[in-house]
Amino acid sequence: MVSPLLAKAAPDAREIVNVTPERAGWTHVGFRAVRLNPAECETMDTGSRELCLVVLTGTVDVTVDGTTYASLGSRKSVFDAVSPAAVYVPAGKTVSITNMQGAAAIAEVALCTAPGAGGCGEVGVIDPASMRRSVRGKGTNTRYVCDILPHDDPRAAHLLVVEVVTPASHSSSYPPHKHDVEQPPIETLLEETYYHRLNPPQGFAFQRVYTDDRSLDEACAVEDHDVVMVPRGYHPVVAPHGYDLYYLNVMAGPNRFWVFKNDPAHEWMLAPAAQAEPAQTVTAPTR
Repeated sequence: MVSPLLAKAAPDAREIVNVTPERAGWTHVGFRAVRLNPAECETMDTGSRELCLVVLTGTVDVTVDGTTYASLGSRKSVFDAVSPAAVYVPAGKTVSITNMQGAAAIAEVALCTAPGAGGCGEVGVIDPASMRRSVRGKGTNTRYVCDILPHDDPRAAHLLVVEVVTPASHSSSYPPHKHDVEQPPIETLLEETYYHRLNPPQGFAFQRVYTDDRSLDEACAVEDHDVVMVPRGYHPVVAPHGYDLYYLNVMAGPNRFWVFKNDPAHEWMLAPAAQAEPAQTVTAPTR
C-alpha cells in the first residue's frame, strides 16, 4: 500500500507530479514539476499565490506579464555541482515557460508556490551566483546544500526553497528534526515537500515521517521524481549504497522563519564528542 504522504510520479507524462494544498490537506505549500520538450510552453497564472520557478535541468525562457528572461538554466542533471536558475514571481502574474527553440534536451522545471499575501518582492531572476552553497553534517551524514530562496531573502511572503544532494550510503535531514509548532524562536510551523531524484535513476531511497507520540509514523520508499509530503513530525532520509539522492525542499507556513527542533532521542550525536553535526543557530530575517 502506498503511503498517503507519498505522491508517485508519472514516468513519461508532461506533468511529472502535482501536490496542491487540497491534496496534501494543508494550507500553504504547493509543488508541481513539469517536463518540456523542445519548443514546448507551459503557461500559468499565479493568482493569489507567489511562485519560485526553479529550472532543474535544461534551458528555458521565462516570460512574466510580457517581460522575458531568456536562456535560464545550464544544468544537464540536478546532480551537477552548480546552482540552478530560478525566478521569483509574486501573486497576480501570468507566467510562460518555454524550452528554448532548437534545444536538444527536455527541460525539467519545478513550480513552488505558497500564499502571496504580505509579500514585498518584485519579479526577478535569482542569480545562481548569489545562492549560498554549504556542506552540512559529518561522515556518512554529510550532504551538500544550495539555498535557492532562504528565509533571509526578503522578497517572498511565505515561501522557502532549498535543494540538497546526499551521497550514496549517507543520511540526510538527520538527526531527525521537525518544524510543526509555531513557537518562535524555539520552533516554527512549516509544511514541507521533498521532490526526490536518484542517480542512477532506477534507484530508490527511504524517508520516514513520524511524531513523538507516533500518531503519525509513515515509512516511504521513494523512487525517481516522487514527492513526500511532510505535514508535521520528524522526517529523516536515507540513500542506499550505489545511489546518490537529490531533493528539492519547498517549505511555507504562517511566518517565513525556519527554526527546527531535533528529536531528543537522537540529539546525543550532536555532542562535541560525536562530531556528527553542529547545532544550528538561526536569527530572524529583516523585512
